[in-house]
Amino acid sequence: MKAIAIDAYGPADRLAVRELPDPPVGPDTVLVRVRAAGVNPVDGKIREGHLAAAIPAHFPLVPGWDAAGVVAAVGPAVAGFAVGDEVIGYVRRDDLQHGTYAELVPAPERTVADKPVRASWAEAAGLPLAGLTAYQALQLTRTGAGDTVLVHGAAGGVGHLAVQIARALGAGKVIGTAGEANHDFVRSLGAEPVSYGDGLLDRVRAVAPDGVDVALDLFGGAALDVSAELLTRPARLVSTADPEHVTRLGGSYLFVRPSTADLSVLAGLVDAGRLTVHVARTFPLDQAAEAQRLVEQGHVRGKVVLEV
Repeated sequence: MKAIAIDAYGPADRLAVRELPDPPVGPDTVLVRVRAAGVNPVDGKIREGHLAAAIPAHFPLVPGWDAAGVVAAVGPAVAGFAVGDEVIGYVRRDDLQHGTYAELVPAPERTVADKPVRASWAEAAGLPLAGLTAYQALQLTRTGAGDTVLVHGAAGGVGHLAVQIARALGAGKVIGTAGEANHDFVRSLGAEPVSYGDGLLDRVRAVAPDGVDVALDLFGGAALDVSAELLTRPARLVSTADPEHVTRLGGSYLFVRPSTADLSVLAGLVDAGRLTVHVARTFPLDQAAEAQRLVEQGHVRGKVVLEV
């Protein structure tokens, strides 16, 4: 199969097009012929070795945890999928080797779900990791009817989905931090935009005088402190970026987990017209290095996707 792989940790120019053996199909595994693969900030961290102490790695290593494609084979213990099914997956395995920047990826059954019918391949590939992060964070905070929700980084991959999911869960008001160039985009998602940076506390207070019920932090640092001051209950603060800081403030840290059930909820929201994945740009597979560099700049509106 054709894949993007690295032979050692390092910068983006280590990513190279390779011809690799087709991956094995384990008993609980769905082999997916990938049509598109989402590019996430964690992909660059894996490439640089930042997860080496937490997750065993084997080289050549194919990066990528997000995929949309067609089931090409199933292991003998797989019960929920068949050859020909169109699926999406947050294919985070227990080791790093068989990632989604490839024509074929072996996905544990627990990591995949049916593809939303209304989504293109690129949109579907941009949904799993970012959508699960947003949904699981909002579930952790028990976001529901009438809540005022603050989403930091509301124009980004996770943030733009979190705004829409919060609305779908019944939030009465969503406030999203974003650069001024993205304010109209954030507004179109259903949130009240506010500029991040110095003075954020006062800007949020101006649109939510009584504070907020839920806060989702994707960056850590000062955004967490501002969130804690605005919240009526610190326990409804969740961060995906700074476990120690958020715990000190009384909130929770989230490391997103694969879940067929949660992916199915997200796919249902897409098919119901309540959730849209904004794809900022697509790249062919052999331009994976350029795609990762763009994501690492940190100013992408929505998602970046590789077309396989």
